[in-house]
Amino acid sequence: MDRRKVCVLMALWVMAHLSSPGCGLRALRRTTGGRRGSAGLTGQDANGVPLRRSKRGWMWNQFFLLEEYTGTDMQYVGKLHSDADRGDGSVRYVLMGEGAGTLFKIDENSGDIHATKRLDREEKAYYILSAKAVNRYTNDALEGQSEFIIKIHDINDNEPRFTKNPYTARVAEMSDIGTSVIQVTATDADDATYGNSAKVVYSILEGQPYFSVDPETGLIKTALPGMDREVKENYQVVIQAKDMAGQMGGLSGTTTVNIALSDVNDNPPRFTKTLYEFRVPESIEPGSTVGVIRAMDADIGENAEMDYRIIGSDGPGMFDVATNRSTQEGVIILRKPLDFERKRQYSLRIQVENSHINPRFFSVGPFRDEASVKIVVEDVDEPPVFERGSYVMEVKENAAKNTTIGSVSASDPDDKNSLVRYTIDRRTDMDRVFNIHAGNGSVYILRDLDREENAWHNISVIATEFSNPRQISRVPVYIRVLDVNDNAPTFATNYETFVCENAKANQRIQTVSATDPDEPLGGHRFFFSLAQDVGGKANFSVRDNKDNTAWILTRRNGYNSLQKSVYHVPVVISDGEFPMQSSTSTLTVRVCTCDREGNMKLCNAEALTARAGLSTGALVAILLCVIILLMIVVLFAALRRQRKKEPLIISKEDVRDNVVSYNDEGGGEEDTQAFDIGTLRNPEAIEESKQRRDIVPETFYPPVRRSVLPPTRDNNGDVRDFINQRLQDNDSDPTAPPYDSLATYAYEGNGSVAESLSSLESVTTEGDQDYNYLSEWGPRFKKLADMYGGDDSDRDS
Repeated sequence: MDRRKVCVLMALWVMAHLSSPGCGLRALRRTTGGRRGSAGLTGQDANGVPLRRSKRGWMWNQFFLLEEYTGTDMQYVGKLHSDADRGDGSVRYVLMGEGAGTLFKIDENSGDIHATKRLDREEKAYYILSAKAVNRYTNDALEGQSEFIIKIHDINDNEPRFTKNPYTARVAEMSDIGTSVIQVTATDADDATYGNSAKVVYSILEGQPYFSVDPETGLIKTALPGMDREVKENYQVVIQAKDMAGQMGGLSGTTTVNIALSDVNDNPPRFTKTLYEFRVPESIEPGSTVGVIRAMDADIGENAEMDYRIIGSDGPGMFDVATNRSTQEGVIILRKPLDFERKRQYSLRIQVENSHINPRFFSVGPFRDEASVKIVVEDVDEPPVFERGSYVMEVKENAAKNTTIGSVSASDPDDKNSLVRYTIDRRTDMDRVFNIHAGNGSVYILRDLDREENAWHNISVIATEFSNPRQISRVPVYIRVLDVNDNAPTFATNYETFVCENAKANQRIQTVSATDPDEPLGGHRFFFSLAQDVGGKANFSVRDNKDNTAWILTRRNGYNSLQKSVYHVPVVISDGEFPMQSSTSTLTVRVCTCDREGNMKLCNAEALTARAGLSTGALVAILLCVIILLMIVVLFAALRRQRKKEPLIISKEDVRDNVVSYNDEGGGEEDTQAFDIGTLRNPEAIEESKQRRDIVPETFYPPVRRSVLPPTRDNNGDVRDFINQRLQDNDSDPTAPPYDSLATYAYEGNGSVAESLSSLESVTTEGDQDYNYLSEWGPRFKKLADMYGGDDSDRDS
């Protein structure tokens, strides 16, 4: 603050303190009880000594101190003085309380009080302290302790502050002048009870001429009519709050208020075009979208919601329009199928209107608009169309093959009127019972029909354009097979009938009925009678009850199960339709022993077997099971017996010309003494000393030597002689086993022009083969060197 302002404030402060009664820089002088004041009795103590009250020699109420002191020296507050102070320095002043020694200091000799720091009233408005005067030497109190207040005097050092910055508010567009928008509030920390430091006045700095503010309350109002959101939606208003009642020199603060205009329905919807045109193919399905139209509305939210409707059309019920709520578009939907050949163009008149209309703005005009819509139907190649959606045909089940039972008809709806070819979908007629004429659509029979097997046939007929085979259509054809009386009636069930031995004549033993798969229109009517060939010698009779049932009656008294236990009664059943069908059903009657009430007690074995319910098929199955079990037992016993049979050769090392052991592996390279391979090649190479390990050694039975017959040169003669020689050796060998054995020989024969290709002959050839080089190949070929190298040494020895 400037110097002039400080001087004015100091002058005001001095005048206020000098004019305050009882408040001075000097304390009031006290009068002691003996010299200056009279003492009044206030009572007595416990010893009866009167008590006296003395007047204080010093007292005060408060001091005032100006806040925000800017001087360089300490600010002077006031002076304390006691009447007991004679000026000889024996009195010492003591200051106590809030801020004593820190904020406030006292000169203990003179009693002057100073503030050591600049004080702020907004932080603390007053301080409570106490002071006393004591003897400097004895420290005895000269005056009683007294309390006083130092008040901080306010100056205008705080500007007004708004509670929010910025403020946000909304007001409806097109509001009247004076419509309240929002109230702003500013507070001043200065003392509101002293002067105008805290008196705030509001004013508008920015935002005119649209808004105004009340200077005392801070209420912002509209100041301009017809503010349109569609023209300008957001406004920024700056409000100032100034203290000192708005006078010069007052402090001020500002805040910003952001004001948005909220929408109202003050704009009608408007189509962007007066005529819309859409082109759609005639093959479009009902329920599909034909086109989309849209009207524009400057409003937003629910104020821009619209409803579309058709107010005129040259095709009633063909189209409909619905509103898409998310986009506010009008969707035109097809309700009925289109046909280019019937009508090629449609005209619609569509109206749009706001859903929520504000009555305040009726005067603006009608909140609706209209537009014309032209829909052009495009031609497409359509499939043939049947005259009916389905066909029902009837045919009697005895109809002959190739009989026509009906026809279907389809035509090309296009202008070119292409010819149509008919076929039957064989997936619906797997048995190929029907066929259709490709040109005229006549349906006829290919196979015999049987209503009792299949009363209805559901087939599908396909119509195909000749010019475009991809254009096809289908129609269901339901064929009903009509009944013809072609089945004879039979017994309704298998009856089990018995007659008692003591039965009387004309006694009923069974009631029978019949069934017929045919279904005559008037219902079934069956006739029952006894077969004519047994009429004279019959033991039973048949009585027709005229209700599709008949009784079986006895014709004599008493029956003997020992003489005859089973009777067969042939019953003729015929129907009443044309042509009449009849059949003979046989009823089996068994003779049983009964009690007096006619209840069966015992039947013969044949009757019991029949009543047991075992059919011929069941008996055959049981017999087959028994046969299979017997075969399994026999096979198992044979297998066990075969396992106990001893093999001919015990050891796998005993391998001679006769190979009788199966699943045996050879001895390998080391097995060189068991047999001579050369024997299999040439009968002249037989060695004399060969022993069989599966029989007793030949020392007990000397071998018989036979001369070898020279082989002949005829075709295969040597082979035949070789086999005969081996057969004679086995027959005459006493050491051969006493049972048959299989002898296998490998003999190629002699006299081949190409000679032998077998490597077996190399064993007996006398070629100059030297195998000593095998010993030089290392330890891996030592075995071969011993085998082939040792042969020469053996022959030499």
